[in-house]
Amino acid sequence: MAEQTDKYFKNDQQNHKDMYRRKGWWTGESLPDRYASIMRGRENDLAVIDNHGGKLTHRDLWNFSGTIADELDNRKFRKGEIIIILLPNTVEWQVVLLGVLRAGSIPANLPTRTDIENLRYVAELTGARAIITTEQHGTIQTGDIARSAVQLCTHQIDLLILDNEELNWESGRIKQLANPSNVVGLDHIMFTSSTTGRPKAVMHSADTLAALNLTFTKRFSLGPHDPIFMASPLGHSVGTIHGARLSLYNAAPLVLQDTWNPEQALEMIAENKCVFTAAATPFLNDLVESDWQRDEPKLASLRWFLCGGTQVPQTLLKKAQQQFPHTFITVLWGMTEGGLTTSIQDSPLEKLLTTAGIGLPGLEMKILDSENRQLTSGKEGELVMRGPGVFIGYYGQEDLYKSLLTEEGFFRTGDFATLSEDGYLRITGRLKDLIIRGGVNIAPVPIEEALASHPKVSGVAVIGYPDERMGELLCAVIIPHGEVPTLKVLNCFLQKRGLPKYHCPEMIRIVEKFPTTPAGKIRKATLREEIIKETEMEKIGA
Repeated sequence: MAEQTDKYFKNDQQNHKDMYRRKGWWTGESLPDRYASIMRGRENDLAVIDNHGGKLTHRDLWNFSGTIADELDNRKFRKGEIIIILLPNTVEWQVVLLGVLRAGSIPANLPTRTDIENLRYVAELTGARAIITTEQHGTIQTGDIARSAVQLCTHQIDLLILDNEELNWESGRIKQLANPSNVVGLDHIMFTSSTTGRPKAVMHSADTLAALNLTFTKRFSLGPHDPIFMASPLGHSVGTIHGARLSLYNAAPLVLQDTWNPEQALEMIAENKCVFTAAATPFLNDLVESDWQRDEPKLASLRWFLCGGTQVPQTLLKKAQQQFPHTFITVLWGMTEGGLTTSIQDSPLEKLLTTAGIGLPGLEMKILDSENRQLTSGKEGELVMRGPGVFIGYYGQEDLYKSLLTEEGFFRTGDFATLSEDGYLRITGRLKDLIIRGGVNIAPVPIEEALASHPKVSGVAVIGYPDERMGELLCAVIIPHGEVPTLKVLNCFLQKRGLPKYHCPEMIRIVEKFPTTPAGKIRKATLREEIIKETEMEKIGA
């Protein structure tokens, strides 16, 4: 029976792949080939510009990316070897991405604030052949972080430092090289957090990512002459998919901001006549709160602002609609694993304000109960999805991937949601405990483990506290041991233990005990409700 079920599953999967090809969502074309054909005849047009003065035409981008590809070839890199990109939002990021793809290697991108341990973990998980980074990004010593990770890895990894337009190779200690990837169709790896705090390596093919770019291009009428603004880190999936790859897909100008500054962002969008961006809730909130001295409205050129990463408050959406009259603002729901929903221009106002919109063409969504039965419209359950833009697996974690698929090949998202009869998705919660702060997933477990080792902490739970600007704040709920520790003391303790600053809680609450299950596990949903209610009561002086 198991063999028959597996055979049916494989046949069903193949039928869907054939359908995606017939529909034109999967063409088999590589991103470099498409870019080369679309930009032909426009070689002197702008390809990418950043806020540090970097500026490349399509000819420059093609030539400089060819240099990267040649470097990899000269150093005997093999097809399918994985290369980690650890770079800031500068023109070099786009050069490296295109160069790695042209060389037949697999890019695997990370944000520059990745710490040593997580960099080591993903390098070993993927068997990375090299890390490409810069010596320093702001106050982050990216070069030293990469060197330390390389030393800790059990296989040989080379390091390429991009410094003042020079390429400096540093060969790792002579160890055994990891084998190139043998995953059929693998084109790009991105990373997402898990409830244990360890990143998952999300695999996409050229077809799955092209399906996302194609359907976005059609839904938002994008083309070669529509500049894309991207302040979201290119190391995250939003920046990668809707910035770096989307601009290459259409050979459209990519306007990059490295360090977030809302006033500068408004100027860059206006000066470059950007028409599209995707960003998390704090970006939208900051633009609403920013001063603007010009006669035209804010974001006058921007036709589309896709806001995701966490729930977007209705009050913020209404303010943005008033301040940005020329900009269509919609909630964006999606995962590194794919999917993606947005509202469209004829969506009713109520849907715009209260839902995450409808799926991109080809995306199938269902709501399941705890017994895997499909629920009717309006009923809350777990969201599962299948479609041409959904990922192809977790690298090195095949059992995990299989465990998250239904018998019909739908991926379990881990989100609670409802789905209306007309296809509008409403996210109502999360099965996992991840906290989404500023559009970034933060696993509470490493923070809890570190805080639990403090001598003044008897018990601890880290939860997300709702915040209009950041989506959620990190709130440490503490059962003290003796003297009550202050937030400052605990955060200094965390940083001394090597946790990054963005893992430091912004709030602390003291309790005598936690709500628990019969098995003794903390009921975090209940705890969160209690903390929110208690805090709100304090605010009104009750």
